[in-house]
Amino acid sequence: MNTLRLLAALLLATPATAATFELKPTPQTVAWGHYDASSKPVLTIQSGDTVVIHTLLTNSPTGLEKAGVAPGDVEPALRAVFDGVPQSERGPGGHILTGPIAIAGAEPGDTLEVRILKIDLAIPYAYNAFRYGAGFLTDDFPYARMKIVPLDAKHMLGRFAPGIDVPLHPFFGSMGDAPPPSFGRYDSAPPTINGGNMDDKALVAGTTLFLPVHAAGALFQVGDGHAAQGNGEVDITALETSLVGSFQFVLHKGVKAPYPRAETPTSYIAMGFDDDLSNATRKALRNMIDFLVTEKGMARDDAYMLVSVAGDVEVTELVDRNKGVHVVLRKALFAGK
Repeated sequence: MNTLRLLAALLLATPATAATFELKPTPQTVAWGHYDASSKPVLTIQSGDTVVIHTLLTNSPTGLEKAGVAPGDVEPALRAVFDGVPQSERGPGGHILTGPIAIAGAEPGDTLEVRILKIDLAIPYAYNAFRYGAGFLTDDFPYARMKIVPLDAKHMLGRFAPGIDVPLHPFFGSMGDAPPPSFGRYDSAPPTINGGNMDDKALVAGTTLFLPVHAAGALFQVGDGHAAQGNGEVDITALETSLVGSFQFVLHKGVKAPYPRAETPTSYIAMGFDDDLSNATRKALRNMIDFLVTEKGMARDDAYMLVSVAGDVEVTELVDRNKGVHVVLRKALFAGK
């Protein structure tokens, strides 16, 4: 949306007094492995409200213990969810997502703005794992391995191995709203037009995500916490951990977003998802060009040229069936407009 439309939408969408809620993962407040327009919300809020959302990593207590996590260090909430969510409510994917959260008045044709205010580590460890048949180099590694990585919250480092420290930049691998009702119970693994398992390491605190609304209430869900990740997420996992995020939700009525996109303090990000990497790239490029035409008033050919001379095309992830690509364009380019 252009600046005037954005200001008008904010004035209409954000009430003078907004509330703050807290949502923790329990067997009654998680969606296990799916996004679904028919899901019942576990919390309903107003536009402008903030929710502090606690999330769980995507692994089992048994799996963590086998990898070396002491039983007392496994989160009680994770045990409760594994014990309390019936098999019929699980899948088809494996992510434990907190939600869904309904935003009152949201309906198809609107846009949901998700302001990522803060992200905190919830536990002092993460894991990375690969298994045969998943990841990008499946034939090179025809077996499974899982590694527990201690997290140093004070110095924000993952102690990967002696002499190897990974800087931590926590973000949620999966953030999305419900897909269209025709999708049914949609697998949480492949990202698509509702966002979901985007695995985009740029979506850290201070970033804003814009999601098209496809179902009444929008039905936002979040999980798959990552303490750090490289672009591509090549072995199918990042530094997987539990996170606590603070989100403010702003509803833009009648403002239709054709595809998820994001803004960092310094850049615009357009996304594309497809099982073919070339098609994912085409989608991301077209989405950035559409953004420049619609929001910056550029001619389409000039927008194409600007992306070529000043934009960066990056592979977000390669391993979730739908590959992810994003195009990054610096906001400083428009300082003179």
